[in-house]
Amino acid sequence: MPDLAPRLDKIIEQDRRYKLDAYDFVLAALSYTQKKIKKGGHVSGQELLLGIKEYALEQFGGLSAIVFEHWGIKKTEDFGEIVFNMVGENILHRTANDTKKDFKNGYKFEEVFRATYDIESR
Repeated sequence: MPDLAPRLDKIIEQDRRYKLDAYDFVLAALSYTQKKIKKGGHVSGQELLLGIKEYALEQFGGLSAIVFEHWGIKKTEDFGEIVFNMVGENILHRTANDTKKDFKNGYKFEEVFRATYDIESR
């Protein structure tokens, strides 16, 4: 794939809601999801949301929600916005059935990404 930096920079200039790291993460999570479900091509919005959840928990654990908030991501719909921003710049491709609604109410961040650390008392 050609250098993505100029296209990602263009997206961020036009839509400042999300940081560059958010786009990089979604691309990495897409690759993770494709490998996990052994699917080299198209991944549905719901499949990607599940992959994002697993990948985030592997990468950031209980800090996932904090990392996402720093990047401007507060709900699953934000992942849809990021994906469709990249579709608009031909970084990603969609089918006729793909919509932003595929990312609506995928899961609740506070339930999925809640810190689950046990603190031992001495």
